[in-house]
Amino acid sequence: MGAKKWKGKEMYPHLFSPLRIGNIRMKNRIIAAPTSPSMITTEGHFTPEMIAYLEEKAKGGVGVVTYGEAIVHSATGKSHNKQLQLDSFGVKQGMAQAARAIHNAGAYANIQLSHGGKYGGLASVGGDQDQCDVAYGPSHEMTPAGEVQEMPKELILEIVESYKKAGKLCKDCGFDMVQVHAAHGWLFSQFLSPVLNQRTDEFGGSLENRARFLLMALDAVREGVGPAFPIEIRLSGDDLTESGLGLEDCVKVAEMVDDKVDLINVSCGNHEDPDMFCRTHPSAFYPRGVNVYLAAEIKKHVKTPVACVGSLNDPAQMEEIIASGQADVVEIGRAILADPYLPEKALCGCADDITPCLRCYECFGETGKSETVKCSVNPTMGQQLPEKYGRAEAPVKKRVLIVGGGPAGMQAALTAAARGHQVTLAEKADCLGGNLYAASAPYFKKDIADFCEVMKKRVARSAVEIRLNTEVTPEFVEAFDPDALIVAIGSKELVPRIKGIDGANVVMAADAELHPEKLGKRVAIMGGGLVGTEAAVSFAREGKTCAVIEMRDQVAADANSFYRGGLMPEVEKSAEIYTNTMVKEVTENGVLCERGGEELLIEADSVVCALGYRSEYDKVDALCEKVDESYVIGDCSKVGLIYHAVNQGYYTAVRL
Repeated sequence: MGAKKWKGKEMYPHLFSPLRIGNIRMKNRIIAAPTSPSMITTEGHFTPEMIAYLEEKAKGGVGVVTYGEAIVHSATGKSHNKQLQLDSFGVKQGMAQAARAIHNAGAYANIQLSHGGKYGGLASVGGDQDQCDVAYGPSHEMTPAGEVQEMPKELILEIVESYKKAGKLCKDCGFDMVQVHAAHGWLFSQFLSPVLNQRTDEFGGSLENRARFLLMALDAVREGVGPAFPIEIRLSGDDLTESGLGLEDCVKVAEMVDDKVDLINVSCGNHEDPDMFCRTHPSAFYPRGVNVYLAAEIKKHVKTPVACVGSLNDPAQMEEIIASGQADVVEIGRAILADPYLPEKALCGCADDITPCLRCYECFGETGKSETVKCSVNPTMGQQLPEKYGRAEAPVKKRVLIVGGGPAGMQAALTAAARGHQVTLAEKADCLGGNLYAASAPYFKKDIADFCEVMKKRVARSAVEIRLNTEVTPEFVEAFDPDALIVAIGSKELVPRIKGIDGANVVMAADAELHPEKLGKRVAIMGGGLVGTEAAVSFAREGKTCAVIEMRDQVAADANSFYRGGLMPEVEKSAEIYTNTMVKEVTENGVLCERGGEELLIEADSVVCALGYRSEYDKVDALCEKVDESYVIGDCSKVGLIYHAVNQGYYTAVRL
């Protein structure tokens, strides 16, 4: 039984080998990378929700759980609205409870020591309220967000001391490690930068001088935590700008800190640069592991163990990275949000059941919007506290009929069956998946295709009765006579009343994505939402010349800002964009439009209709009228994102 349970140790022997860092012995080479959703009180303390969030990561099997961006000097360093403030009165209790919860769940507790530098007083990704009074950076500068003052030496020394105090505090509260954040454009990254640091004193000029502040802080942290206590540092391997630090410079910085730390975590870029964010936290337009080469190069020059990052999701890839000597540790962030039990599943040889991260940035987007966290494919993310003790079987077992095998229907079926209900899932197509197929068709949407396959496998392995090629009518529902009916029939593409829309040259977006061979060389896309813009990127990859037509003043307007930041450069490379443009007629030569009071013809061989989706309320109502207990979920309730479908599927089934 033991050999079977730990099948992953045979499959991934390097990934699941122990590693000693200072006075701790990691059980595997996986660290839950630092994340910091804003489930923090206004005083800068952990909430019970945040503690439960960290605890679940530990339950999932990582060796170390890291909380991100704990501020060491609140008066100058707060970069977001709500962050853990290590110098806040009363902060200890929540920290101690968090460390204990992580320990009790089987992992070591780590915490990232951070200071926003100039972003401490300027509008930041996390919001623009409750900022510090003055923005201090390495040098004076005027920015669109406001003025940055040169940090005086007295303040530098004060902040160095705050790092010492913060390190000691974390140790006293039960944390096993600390991580000093010196990347992503924060304080130490700013001082290291030859662009931002224009000082002429001992903290400016040469790279050695620009690194002085960081080295002093590391020495102070060591003094605070004592010998053998592990200190991790997050460094950039490349600023990825023409005039910033390159890889060669970052190697030199790594060599400077080699004797002062126990683990070197190599990332890149600037968290606060919208154009850089989607490389620092790689979007779907980058291959997984895109930033690993930076860690691999730094590892050649240091004796300290090196950790890598870069939207890693696949245990096989993680194994190869460590086995090949590119890094000693992998740190994964979003992948652990999508599936906190990724390490445990890999260890048990169940990697095919890992829920893949879609790299959609809903997690980041929600933190900015509501100061919580959610995940498109994990309905319990951000709900760890109420979900902590699991769901009991339903007190009354019901015959449940679920109509529609898309993401909402599959999730509802799995959850209802897990609660002991007798579940039948009916789908009119010859396979499950629904609109996920069209959504996953673009080359950069493989993550969605992987998610669809994981869900299909789970349903197939469950107690759910699957009926494919089954169109459910009101008569079918009446004959089946379920105790409860869940309608998840999805949505249909919107076909507006536009002259010529029924022409032979018009192809609906879903059909075009699945069958790009139907399109001619020149493609005009009506609709500049997510569907239309992503289609343009996909078609351009197929060698098509694309134009996107949108009546609003910008395309992809409804996408969260983080995903849009990665999408728009690809759209701009792939298509000519016509905003504030109204479609009047589709002709055999293209699309006749009106813009600024003037007509223009956008010539095209094929016209793609990507004007949105609509719910079929008449069909929904006809089905629901046949039963006493009915629920409507997913796109047939209201057209939305994958998140809404999965979330509604789960919590509707929980209520049965």
